[in-house]
Amino acid sequence: MWDDPQQAQRLLDEMSRLKAQIEQVQRLVRLADDLEVLLELGEEEGDLQVGQEAQETFQTLQRGVEQLELQWMLSQPHDRNNALLTLHAGAGGTEAMDWCQMLLRMYTRWAENHGYTVTLLDELEGEEAGIKSATLRIAGEYAYGYLRSEHGVHRLVRISPFDANARRHTSFASVEVLPEIGEEDQEIEIRPEDLRIDTFRSSGAGGQHVNKTESAVRVTHLPTGIVVSCQNERSQIQNRAAAMTVLRAKLYQRKLEEQQKQMAELKGEQREIAWGSQIRSYVFQPYQMVKDHRTSVEVGNVQAVMDGEIDPFIEAYLRSQIGVAAPSVSG
Repeated sequence: MWDDPQQAQRLLDEMSRLKAQIEQVQRLVRLADDLEVLLELGEEEGDLQVGQEAQETFQTLQRGVEQLELQWMLSQPHDRNNALLTLHAGAGGTEAMDWCQMLLRMYTRWAENHGYTVTLLDELEGEEAGIKSATLRIAGEYAYGYLRSEHGVHRLVRISPFDANARRHTSFASVEVLPEIGEEDQEIEIRPEDLRIDTFRSSGAGGQHVNKTESAVRVTHLPTGIVVSCQNERSQIQNRAAAMTVLRAKLYQRKLEEQQKQMAELKGEQREIAWGSQIRSYVFQPYQMVKDHRTSVEVGNVQAVMDGEIDPFIEAYLRSQIGVAAPSVSG
């Protein structure tokens, strides 16, 4: 403990987390005991006030159990880590780039509503409107655990504001979600000789210093060919650190995919390891509906979803991973 302060801090953090979980379970057990007593009193005395108190206790207990269930679903490695979320516009030109920017706003709103810190690491603007790609760092406990459900292709159906004939268009954008992997993580080793680092001028929004100096950084991992860039920090050092963070996450994801491929071969299964598949449709016209194709959860309030209210989709996906039925959602 004394010789390794970083390891000591990790152990203390883990101890605090486990203590909090135990206290949460103990609180729910006390609520269940209180509810049992209230039900017995209400039945014996026929007191409506006791019945009302029992109803309120039951609702508190139910919310607590649902919250605990959700936390248990976030038990995969790195679920508690920060998230690196990357958006790419699909085929469709300006329409797809505009859709990509709409998703960027949606995830930013969701993160801010949950008290997470959002940092724009990289952004490539479209020629006319929208963005071709962007990478966000979303910092906070369980950010990756929640957002890994968003990995895949998102489909938009609407009357395009860029079409003079007001025709309905279908656009696609991909969302890649990776856990932020710290330098201390022994699973990922990056050797300096395996890197090529290039600098260039930032093309994004920023002040005179950002746009007129070669502060943007592009890092190429030579053994794998993975390329990451960052241009939204003020200094080259900051951009390089951010790019290395994204590179570690991509190497970790590549390692997982290789393990999954090996397991599939051992089982005799032929599975394609793809960067995503269509997971959700957002229909603006001729009707309004957002539907998740994995869980069949539907929400009719499209504007609320675009304002960041995507928790019903996230929770339903997490429940589906452990076989817990999700409540139906509409409206």
